[in-house]
Amino acid sequence: MDLDRLKLFVQVAEAGSLSKAAVLLDSMQSAISRQIAALERDTGRRLFDRTGRGVTLTEFGRRLFPEIKGLIAEAERVEGLMQGRDELPSGEVRVGLMPSVAELLVAELFKSIRERFPAIRLRLFEGSNGQLDEWVTSGRIDLAVLYRYGKGVRRGEDVLFEVDTFLVGPPGDHITTQPTVEFAQLDGLPLVLPGAPNGLRVALDQIAKRQKEGFRLEVALEADSLPIQRSMASHGEAYAVHGGVVVWRDVQAGIVSAARIVNPTIRRSMVLTSTTQHPLSLASREVAITLRNVARKCDGADMLEAAKAAPPG
Repeated sequence: MDLDRLKLFVQVAEAGSLSKAAVLLDSMQSAISRQIAALERDTGRRLFDRTGRGVTLTEFGRRLFPEIKGLIAEAERVEGLMQGRDELPSGEVRVGLMPSVAELLVAELFKSIRERFPAIRLRLFEGSNGQLDEWVTSGRIDLAVLYRYGKGVRRGEDVLFEVDTFLVGPPGDHITTQPTVEFAQLDGLPLVLPGAPNGLRVALDQIAKRQKEGFRLEVALEADSLPIQRSMASHGEAYAVHGGVVVWRDVQAGIVSAARIVNPTIRRSMVLTSTTQHPLSLASREVAITLRNVARKCDGADMLEAAKAAPPG
């Protein structure tokens, strides 16, 4: 079986279109299309459905995807052994991060890996909490740092730290410049929230149902984009609801103000999780250890308090 074609299959599946894969690989779209067609002839079944927006895996392709990724990882491991690279971890490691977390972790993670394990190639993916969960479950990525709510931490996941949840408004806002805000005070406030299904949105809706009769979460705008939520809050158009790791830099920069939500508090666990679709390589395990060390320096509550104590700018 042609390993290069299998790698191409994975790259097209992750890109979601032949044209995007061509750009990433610096190749011609027609050449990639021919290779995929040849692979489909070899398997005797279609691997992709063609759509107006790109390509998606067929049911057969989705079943093959984690198997092929595991085969590629094992082939790279064996290649490393044959070339005498077994003494140090090497190869590609795919890590998924939410944009807010990426801002905090990527530079230090990259620096640490480059210094200690120069043969490891990091490939980073940004996505929402739900996307990251799906990607790590399917084996598209090896590791992910994401949120779990309440008792949602799963077996085998490593809790990096816990963060409180904050109501975020413009600088000088009379509500969010206070240290805390009662959940009941959210009644009728215009909010910009992620759309369902979303762990935070579900948690807020559940708490709202337990409030006094007539309590209403006023969702002025649904937006999954963190920059959109930040912009709405900073301009005073709607309040956002964010975790401490998202808020602290914006508070320090004077872009927003933030008050911790209490009665009840909304605690979220930041966890490191790994795929079960294929064994983790030595490189993936070393990246996981490094991620733990980097993330545990970034306690969201401590950073927010430090930001509030520091002068803006």
